[in-house]
Amino acid sequence: MSTVEAPRTGVRVHVQKLGTSLSNMVMPNIGAFIAWGLITALFIEQGWLQAIFAGLRDPDGWVARIGGWGSYDGAGIVGPMITYLLPVLIGYTGGRMIHGNRGAVVGAIATMGVVAGADVPMFMGAMIMGPLGGWAMKKADAVWEGKIRPGFEMLVDNFSAGILGMLLAILGFFGVGPIVSSFTRAAGNAVDFLVSHDLLPLTSLLIEPAKVLFLNNAINHGVLTPLGTTQALETGKSILFLLETNPGPGLGILLAFMVFGRGAARASAPGAAIIQFFGGIHEIYFPYVLMKPKLIAATILGGMTGVFINVLFGSGLRAPAAPGSIIAIYAQTASGSFLGVTLAVLGATAVSFAVASLLLKTDRADAEPDLAAATAEMEALKGKKSSVASALVGAPRGPVSSIVFACDAGMGSSAMGASVLRKKIRSAGFGDIAVTNQSIANLTDTYDLVVTHRDLTDRARLKTASAVHVSVEDFMSSPRYDEIVDMLRDTNSSGDEGLREDLKAEKQPENAADDVLPLESIVLAGTATSADSAIDEAGALLVAADAVEPAYVEAMHEREKSVSTYMGNGLAIPHGTNEAKTAIRRTGISFVRYPEPIDWNGKPAEFVVGIAGLGNDHMALLTKIAHVFLDKDEVARLRAATSADDVRAVLSDSE
Repeated sequence: MSTVEAPRTGVRVHVQKLGTSLSNMVMPNIGAFIAWGLITALFIEQGWLQAIFAGLRDPDGWVARIGGWGSYDGAGIVGPMITYLLPVLIGYTGGRMIHGNRGAVVGAIATMGVVAGADVPMFMGAMIMGPLGGWAMKKADAVWEGKIRPGFEMLVDNFSAGILGMLLAILGFFGVGPIVSSFTRAAGNAVDFLVSHDLLPLTSLLIEPAKVLFLNNAINHGVLTPLGTTQALETGKSILFLLETNPGPGLGILLAFMVFGRGAARASAPGAAIIQFFGGIHEIYFPYVLMKPKLIAATILGGMTGVFINVLFGSGLRAPAAPGSIIAIYAQTASGSFLGVTLAVLGATAVSFAVASLLLKTDRADAEPDLAAATAEMEALKGKKSSVASALVGAPRGPVSSIVFACDAGMGSSAMGASVLRKKIRSAGFGDIAVTNQSIANLTDTYDLVVTHRDLTDRARLKTASAVHVSVEDFMSSPRYDEIVDMLRDTNSSGDEGLREDLKAEKQPENAADDVLPLESIVLAGTATSADSAIDEAGALLVAADAVEPAYVEAMHEREKSVSTYMGNGLAIPHGTNEAKTAIRRTGISFVRYPEPIDWNGKPAEFVVGIAGLGNDHMALLTKIAHVFLDKDEVARLRAATSADDVRAVLSDSE
C-alpha cells in the first residue's frame, strides 16, 4: 500500500472512543434492560396490570410477588434486577472486553463491590470496575506468564483471579461505590434543577450536534442511561430516556430532503426515513446533516421542541429504548405518557421539517446540493473521473479478500452499509470476498479494506493502519460503493468460486508472461507437502528471480495467517502483507505445479502462484491465469504440460 497520512487525534476522537467503550458494555446487555423494563411496566404497583389484578394486592398475589409491591416491597424481581443483575452484566462485559473470560469474572466480582457499597443502581460504577478488573487481571497474568511450573497452571489461575477480585471488590465497596453514589446524586440534582427551571430543552444544544458527530454513545450510555435508570426506579419513568432517542429531529430532516432535496439525497431519503423511524438507526440521517452543516439548526430546534412537549406532559419511559425506534419507544412508554410521547415525536418532526425545508429551499445557489452533485464537482475539479485510489489514502497492491464496514457500535449503520455493499460486490461477481460489519473498538489489522463514515475514518486508521480506508457520507447510495467495485475489477483476479467471469472480455498485453513470469520461476513438480512449505517454495523462486528480498517470504506467511489465499479450482496465490511492499524489488510471479494436491486450509491446491506486485503491471498475467482456471480444458493443458515453455504458452494463449 502507499503511504497514508498520519492519523489525526483530538478531543472528539477520544470522546468517541470512550463512547464506543461505554456502548460496547451496554449494547450487548440491552435485552436485559428491555426485560427489566417490561417487568417493571407490567408488575409494579403503577404498572399496566395493577388495574386488571387490583384484587390481588395481598401477600399471595402473583402480580405483587413479581413486582415487589404490597407486603412484598423490595422482594420481587424489579429491585434485584436493577440493583444486581444489570450492573453485574455490564461489569462482566467490560472485563471481557479487556481480557476475555478471566477479565469478565474479575470484572463481575469487582462490580459487586460497588453494588454493595452504594445506595443507588451502580451502572457508572460497573462501567469503571468491569474494565478495571479486566485490565488488572491482564496485567497480573502477564507477570507470571511462562513462569508457572507444569501442573500448577489451574491453581495459580483460579487463586490469582479470586484474590484480585476480592481486592477490587473491597476497593469498590469502600472507595469507588461511595464516590460514584455522590456523583450520581449530584447529576440527578442537576437534572432536577433543569426540569424545575424549565431548562431541560436546552440539552438539545449539546445532544443533537453530538449525535451527528458520533458522540451519541458517550452521552446516551455514559450519562443518560445510568441517570435515567436511577430515576425510573424511584418514579417509575424517566424523561432522560427520551432526550437522545426521539426519532423526530432526524425524521424531519429526511422528510425535508424528500420534498426539497435533489439527486441521490432525495432518492435515498424515503428509504432512510423508514429505517430511521421504524428501525431506529439514527446514524442514517447524519450524512444528510454533515453534507449541509446548517441543518444542525433544524435538529436542535426539533429536539428542543420534543423535550419541551415531554416536560409539559410529564412524559417518560420505564427503561432505555434501544434502538431508538418508535416501536421500542412505545414498548417502554410509561402508562399515562403515550399522548405526550406521541406529541413530542410529531412536534419534533414538524419543527425539524419546517426549518430544514426552509434552509434547503433557500439554498439552491449554495455549495453542493447533494452527494451525487458533490462527487461530480470533485471530479470536475480534478479534471478526471474519480477512482477509488483518489478517494482512499492508498490503493491495494494485491487482491482484496476481506472488507469490513465499521461504525461506532457495530450494530446499526455498519450492518446496513455492509448489506448494501455486499449486494453490489456479489452482483459484480466477487462472491468470494467477505464483507462484514464490526465496531471500531473490535477492529483488528487483518482487513484489506475498511469502510467508515468520514468522521470515523481517523479512528479506524488507528486500529487498521495497514488497510485501505474508504470514507463514505451516504450509507445507502454512496458513489464510493461503485468505486470500490471498480477497484476490485482492477485488483482482484477472482470472483465467484475465486475467479471472475468478466475477465474473459478484457484484452491484455501479449508479453505479460515474458516480463513477469520468467521460465526459471516455473516448476512442474513441486516438492512441498504443506501450505507453509509451498509458500516457501513459491517465495524462494521470487527471491531467486531477484523480484523480492528474503523478508518478503516471511510476509507471505503472515498474510496467510490472516486471510487464506486459496482461490478455488485448485489454485492458491500466496503473497505478502501490505507492509511488505518495501521488500519488493520488481513485479514478479512464480508458478509451481504439484503432482499431488496440497491441503490448503482444508482445500486441495494443485497449483500455487506466488505474487509480488508493484503497480498494475502484474495484473495482465493474473488475468490470463484467471482465464485458465475458469476453463477446465485449459487446466487440463496445465496438468499435461511437460516444460516451462508449455506452461507459459497456456497462460499467454488464454483469452
